[in-house]
Amino acid sequence: MSILEAITLGVVQGLTEFLPVSSTAHLRIVPAWLGWNDPGAGFSAVIQCGTLLAVCVAMHRDIGALVAGLLQGIQTGRPLGTVESRTAIMVGVGTLPIVIVGFAARHLIRGEARELGVIAAAMFFATVLLGVAEGAC
Repeated sequence: MSILEAITLGVVQGLTEFLPVSSTAHLRIVPAWLGWNDPGAGFSAVIQCGTLLAVCVAMHRDIGALVAGLLQGIQTGRPLGTVESRTAIMVGVGTLPIVIVGFAARHLIRGEARELGVIAAAMFFATVLLGVAEGAC
């Protein structure tokens, strides 16, 4: 991968991560559109670590408050006693399904799930779900 490709994909990641679109899919679609090789699941994971780091830096006060609230709730025997502790628990519980699915489907992540047809179908399905959810609200 060239420096230009890495920078381009970094910009794509930065622009699409916070939109209701799949930044991971775009990291696969953009290189295909430009005639480049698939950067691979490893590159996608590493570049998303950069996004995670940026979010942690930007939100460090909020994250610290959630962790402190959770620890205080555990210490006092009231883990649901504060908004912060409840939110921290909800974030953890909300993260569990994707961790379980990701672990169970880890072999697909490197192979079939990176096929452009699968990505297109998944993006279409997600678009329909978002449209239905938007209409229901």
